[in-house]
Amino acid sequence: MTTTTPAIIVDEAKGAFRQGTIERRDLRPDDVRIAVKYAGICHSDIHQAREEWGEARFPMVPGHEIAGVVTEVGADVTRFSVGDHVGVGCMVDSCGECEMCRADHENFCEKGMVVTYNGVNYDGEEAFGGYSQEIVVSDRFTLRIPDGISLDEAAPLLCAGITTYTPLQRWVTEPGQKVAVVGMGGLGHMGVKIAAAMGAEVTVLSRTTSKEEDGKAYGAVDYRATSDDATWEDLKGTFDVILCTISADLPVDSYLGLLKPFGTFVNVGLPENTQSVHFGSLITGDKTLAGSNIGGIKGTQEMLDFCAEHGIGATVEVIGADEVDRAYDDVVDSKVRYRYVIDTSTITPQD
Repeated sequence: MTTTTPAIIVDEAKGAFRQGTIERRDLRPDDVRIAVKYAGICHSDIHQAREEWGEARFPMVPGHEIAGVVTEVGADVTRFSVGDHVGVGCMVDSCGECEMCRADHENFCEKGMVVTYNGVNYDGEEAFGGYSQEIVVSDRFTLRIPDGISLDEAAPLLCAGITTYTPLQRWVTEPGQKVAVVGMGGLGHMGVKIAAAMGAEVTVLSRTTSKEEDGKAYGAVDYRATSDDATWEDLKGTFDVILCTISADLPVDSYLGLLKPFGTFVNVGLPENTQSVHFGSLITGDKTLAGSNIGGIKGTQEMLDFCAEHGIGATVEVIGADEVDRAYDDVVDSKVRYRYVIDTSTITPQD
C-alpha cells in the first residue's frame, strides 16, 4: 500500500523541474511519517539533478536537508510522537549490523547506506527526497530538532551542518586553535559558526572579501582574499586546521603552506577534477591531508544539540516551489546567502 504526496520532480538530466505527485509507502512498524515543512537546496542536489557525478536515476526528487513535523508513527516507535519537530539528512537506511554501523558510522555501512534520494531502498523501493510534502523514514534515521532552532534554519543543518561539524569536532581539539575556513557559501558559513562556537580563532579564506561583514558577524576574527598574493605570504605557517568547503580546483600545496607543523587540511568539497599534491608539502611539517564525509546518526544528533545550545542555525532564504530552477542557477553562480530553503507548502501538483 502507498499514499501520494505533492513533490518537485525533474525527469531528465539538466531538465526543468515540474510539480507533481509521488508515492510514499505505508508505515512499517519502525517508520515515522513526516510532514515536510522545509527542504534545503544543497549543491550536491544540483550535481545529481544535472548528472554531474555520473549516471543518475530519473524521475528524481532531490533533497536531503529535510525539516518537518511527525504526523504518524509505526507500532514499534517509542522515540517520537505526533507533533515532534524532526529532520532527515543524507541517508535513510543502513544494515545496522556491520562494524561501521555498530560504531555509529552508518554513512560507511559495509552493505552501503541507502541515500535519501537518487537511490534504491534495500527492498527495491525508489528513494525520493525532501522536495515533497511528506516522507516516510525509519525511526533510526529520524533526527530530533531541538527547541530553539526554527525549522527553516534547521533544514540545512542536516547536510551543511553535519558536513562541517564532523571534521571540526574531530580536529579542533581545544579552544584557541587557529582555524581557516575556505569558502563562504552554504557549507562555509556553517563552518565559521560552528568553529567559532567551539572556541576556535577563525579566519575565512575566500576569493574576495565581499562577504567579510557576514563572516565576522558569524564569528570570524579575520577574512582574507585568496586572490591577493599577500594573503599567502602573510598567513604562511599560521593555522592548526584548514577546513575546505569548496568544490573547485585548488593549489593544495599552497594551502598546506598555511598550516603550522602538525596541522591538518581537511576537505569536504568534491571537485570534478583530480587534484594534485607534492608529498614534500606534507612531510615538511608532519602535516595531514584529510577528507570527511557527512557523519553518522549519533553525530548528527549531537550536532543538532550543539547548534541549539549555541543558538546556531543556517542563514537561509525561503523560496517557493516555482523558484527552484532559478535557485539552482543562483547557487552555481554563488548568488545565494547562504542556503535556499524550499517552503514545501507551495508545491501545487500539475499532473
